[in-house]
Amino acid sequence: MISKNLFASKTWIPPVAAFFLGVTSVHAQNSKPEKDSLHEKEIDEVVVVAYGKAKRNSYTGSVATISSDKINNRPVTNITKALEGQVAGIQTTSASGQPGAVSTIRIRGIGSISASSDPLYVVDGIPFDGNLNSISPSDIESISVLKDATASALYGSRGANGIIIITTKSGKKGEARVNFNISQGFSGRAVKDYEQVNTDQYFQLYWEALRNGYQSGKVSSQQAAQMATDNLVSTLGINPYGTGYPKPVGTDGKLLPGASPLWNDDWRDILQRVASRNQVDLDISGGSEKSNYFFSLGYLDDKGMAIESGYKRYNTRLKINSEVKKWLNVGVNLSYTNSIQQAPTSSDSNSSNIINAARFIPSFYPYYERNANGSYILGADGNPIYDFGKYRPTSALQNQNAAATLPLDKNENKEDNFSGKGFMEFTFLPELKFKTSFSVDLVNYNGHYYSNPLLGQGAEIGGSVTKTNTRTLSYTTSNILTYDRKFGKHHVNALAGHEFYKYDYQTISGTRSQFSLPYYYEPDAASLLGSFSGNSNKLSLLSFLGKVEYDYNNTYFLSASGRADSSSRFEKDNRWGRFWSVGGSWKISNEEFVKSLNVFNQLTLRASYGGQGNDKLLRPNGQPLYYAYQELYRFISLGGEPGTTLEKTATNNVKWETNLNLNVGLEFAVLNNRIKGNIEYFKRKSQDLLFNMPVAPSLGISDYPANIGTIQNTGFEFSLFTTPIKNDNFQWNVDVNLSTLNNKVTKLPSGPLVVGQTKLLTVGGSVYDFYIPEWVGVDPSNGKPLWKTVSTDASGNSVEGTTSEYSKATKLLQGSALPKLTGGISTSITYKNFDFSGLLTFKIGGKILDNDYTSIMHNGSLGGRAWSAEMLNRWTPDNPNTDVPGLSTTTNNWTSNSSRFLYSGTYARLKNVSLGYTLPEDYFEKIGLKKFRIYIQAENLLTFYKHKGMDPEQALDGTTYYRYPAMRTITFGLQAIL
Repeated sequence: MISKNLFASKTWIPPVAAFFLGVTSVHAQNSKPEKDSLHEKEIDEVVVVAYGKAKRNSYTGSVATISSDKINNRPVTNITKALEGQVAGIQTTSASGQPGAVSTIRIRGIGSISASSDPLYVVDGIPFDGNLNSISPSDIESISVLKDATASALYGSRGANGIIIITTKSGKKGEARVNFNISQGFSGRAVKDYEQVNTDQYFQLYWEALRNGYQSGKVSSQQAAQMATDNLVSTLGINPYGTGYPKPVGTDGKLLPGASPLWNDDWRDILQRVASRNQVDLDISGGSEKSNYFFSLGYLDDKGMAIESGYKRYNTRLKINSEVKKWLNVGVNLSYTNSIQQAPTSSDSNSSNIINAARFIPSFYPYYERNANGSYILGADGNPIYDFGKYRPTSALQNQNAAATLPLDKNENKEDNFSGKGFMEFTFLPELKFKTSFSVDLVNYNGHYYSNPLLGQGAEIGGSVTKTNTRTLSYTTSNILTYDRKFGKHHVNALAGHEFYKYDYQTISGTRSQFSLPYYYEPDAASLLGSFSGNSNKLSLLSFLGKVEYDYNNTYFLSASGRADSSSRFEKDNRWGRFWSVGGSWKISNEEFVKSLNVFNQLTLRASYGGQGNDKLLRPNGQPLYYAYQELYRFISLGGEPGTTLEKTATNNVKWETNLNLNVGLEFAVLNNRIKGNIEYFKRKSQDLLFNMPVAPSLGISDYPANIGTIQNTGFEFSLFTTPIKNDNFQWNVDVNLSTLNNKVTKLPSGPLVVGQTKLLTVGGSVYDFYIPEWVGVDPSNGKPLWKTVSTDASGNSVEGTTSEYSKATKLLQGSALPKLTGGISTSITYKNFDFSGLLTFKIGGKILDNDYTSIMHNGSLGGRAWSAEMLNRWTPDNPNTDVPGLSTTTNNWTSNSSRFLYSGTYARLKNVSLGYTLPEDYFEKIGLKKFRIYIQAENLLTFYKHKGMDPEQALDGTTYYRYPAMRTITFGLQAIL
């Protein structure tokens, strides 16, 4: 028998600790641990759930909570970037490192194809429509993630993809508390860019491409070699070896003896930088027996690693709650954020993409004009003159120099976010309460994009300017009646309510060009009107909801909920959707036969099932479709006369997409709560999928919305929270969470459906299965690329072959972009006044199609474009066994989509590391300072990934698209509490 005294020991290390030794990762502890901290965090803690709170060990739904100490001190601009690796069942993808960018979050898989799979964000009990960037992480008290039907069904269609509830801080009873936090950080690329060949290697490789290209035209090898030597410099447009070497590469393909580049201008050095990050937060809070208040001010200036990029935010919040009468509580929560984002193009294949510009131009093209001897050509002011490369080939971004033009241009996004919430709660009886609340979110966005008339491509049209204004107003009214009473061993909690939501979106945009004077940025300064557009959209949702919870003797728990939503997106006969859930849990640890074992501090079995709906249909371009059932038109000009064309046909039969969710879980705690954990199984079935069905272009439209097919997401979630060591001076916590996911299409209306350029929907596959040609390799006899072909012979048998013509290659399924396992490992250590923490996140499985890499893997047909160092392993007669084809100026399409550029998505990242020291209290007692902590922390410190050069955090569909890379940030800061 195991001794009770052993379990109660404050220094005993359980056997599980051996498994975690050496693992580093989780939330930062900001102060010395209290002796009873474990008991304060027992699983009977109160968690925020739909329309209220609940005790964790009695709740029938699946909920995970992230406390403020895991969020407040992270050097992240957006709270979504702080969630990765913190909760089982959440897949977080930060596809862009642009300051101010929002991460994509999926809870328990992908629930839709053409409709939104985003979770619902709820702030202080009310659904939130503002920009998540407007919420300062320092204002957050906790985040709850609701994952199953019982937890989220009360939000009906709005919670079909899970719910993230954000609770902001409130004042606490006692004297006023002043909290001040200031930090200074520095940021750069988290992952080094792809390795490229140097100037010497490039000139020799391109000589080879020219020679091979000439040979393909029936020119002798000797003549081709001479032509390559003669034309190399003129083709590339520059000679970095100077006048002493007019033909730097000889007919043998080697650099002439003594030839050496006179300069080496890596464009990444001038277009990218070590950026600064400054943040200041101040909050004042307090309260009495009947009221409390919280007031905060914040400032953030987060520069980007790409020049002229960054994000600046000013935020404030006021939150007051008061018991004005014994029967009446009121509260108000007001927040305002003003933000300015500098965002040069950094997320597509556009030639102005700042990430492309740094990668595409080889270092032998200078960014300042050079003399033949390599010295700078100086302007009248004595400064070097920017080189725009009019002599460069088109593929090397001819006539562009982002270092010169971006400081003169504008790529500015300004936003004002106002969020206001108010409530009144009436207490008719101790067990009967009524709460009415109102929430409004107002977002005003102004985009200002200006191309200067002095330098670069904008100069060709005299400069141009585009201004866009978008106004989004939404409000929610809610009226909730609750009844809560105990009858001996019985406890009943009931809720009934009504909710109304209104959304109003308006946008207007215009473009003008031809400025007569420089340094004037507004449209009035330009003379030629280019375009003018605008539109508006409206949406409303009427809802009725109810819930009943019952428990007997704090051991057996049952719950049931229902909600009806009427959405204006659908035709009136299909407008109403009805959603429901049932759940139950059994607190086994309260049973005498378990208590007698003296093993479990808590053991709870729970299960739930329910259905929710989704009405958030998206257009193929990702924009919301607010009028799913209506016939829509496009208005155009035909020879100066107004015209109308059909954009979308009427689809009166389109209806709600339905999600059916099953959840079974077991929660446990042993060794005086030194080890706590949770194991859950989920099965999520999405049916009547909202989908944009493609049609023949001859019909005049591209697609129409329809309900087709079924998707199923299944998986297991595992969470473990341990305290291997705890005594008066030292505490070590280790947490682990793991999630598996199996996403499968189980029903389609007909055969497989091709989605985009690289995906195929087929029964038995996932929603993100790659459908691209299979790379076979390089023909060792001639260096040509090879892809697989699959055909059927006269007998109906499948016949496999190969081809060097990409157009003849057969598209085949090549695996899914979705990972099989995601998770996080975290640790925190406190020793006296020191604290240390770390978070390691990882994904196992899934694939990524790296289109960024292919842009510098050309075979020579893109003369002047930078080359990957992998091209050094290209095919030659002396190197026949390789997977890089031979070089030539004639394109061979080898960089087209294929499995050759499909890489494993498995990676691990040391997401956060923090080290802090809290000075002894007696140092500051005389000036009334309660706490003074200094700290250093790092975000995205290390990345463990095989395919060097690519950031493994990519879009959910597994396809790269020249995005802004993730940033590594090192931050120093101090926190003072008065």
